[in-house]
Amino acid sequence: MMRRLVGALILSAAAFAAMSLAPQAQTSDPTAHEPLVKNVVLVHGAFADGSGWRKVYEDLIARGYRVTIVQNPLTSLADDLAATRRVLDRQDGPVILVGHSWGGTIITEAGVHAKVRGLVYVSALSPDAGETTAQQYEGYVTPPEFVIEAGADGFGFVKPDQFAAGFAADATPADADFLKASQVPINMASFNVKLQNAAWRTKPSWAVIATQDKAFDQKMLQDMAKRIGAKVTTIPASHAVYFTQPGAVADVIDEAARHSVAVAP
Repeated sequence: MMRRLVGALILSAAAFAAMSLAPQAQTSDPTAHEPLVKNVVLVHGAFADGSGWRKVYEDLIARGYRVTIVQNPLTSLADDLAATRRVLDRQDGPVILVGHSWGGTIITEAGVHAKVRGLVYVSALSPDAGETTAQQYEGYVTPPEFVIEAGADGFGFVKPDQFAAGFAADATPADADFLKASQVPINMASFNVKLQNAAWRTKPSWAVIATQDKAFDQKMLQDMAKRIGAKVTTIPASHAVYFTQPGAVADVIDEAARHSVAVAP
């Protein structure tokens, strides 16, 4: 009987030890630790400025990230790249680089910067080296809600009476009006400039696809994400997904930061 009692005590001790070690085993998952990439740079697209990132910024700041928002002049691809590189140069460590729409073209070229560890495309364009942004539209049909009006100077605005439907259909009327009133025109010639680099060929990529986006053909968004090998997250939102669904967009950026830590520049 004494032998059986000793055996039971040994088994109980072993079970207790296994239970006490279980939490330590769970924390071995690198995604459970603080992300090593703590810097996030947000790049806006055409017909907008950096203020649309406000809620994404606040969400990421609350999670402990250091966030910087690029203000693109939208006067040329070269000018937008210079603005983005200027911000990247000022970062104090590795970066997750995020672009919305036209901002995807910018992060594709600027993302070869040594500090960039990962790329997040938010309903964004992703040309290859040697391609123009305009080429990405070939073979696809842009929804009729999205109409650009170009002036004599070559700068384009989204047509005012179709802005809400084409750009921000899921925003409140007041927010859609604000975005419309504050839109920044883009030099349309920028879409015809060939890229020199494609950062997605060497950096891990994530893609947010807004399923109610009226600025792009849905198949175009899916095909671009597939070509760059991005991990895709779909969100039921308009083209202004970064503005109307900031928490969901911030979740993808957070995931990128946690999974890009081991990737060398």
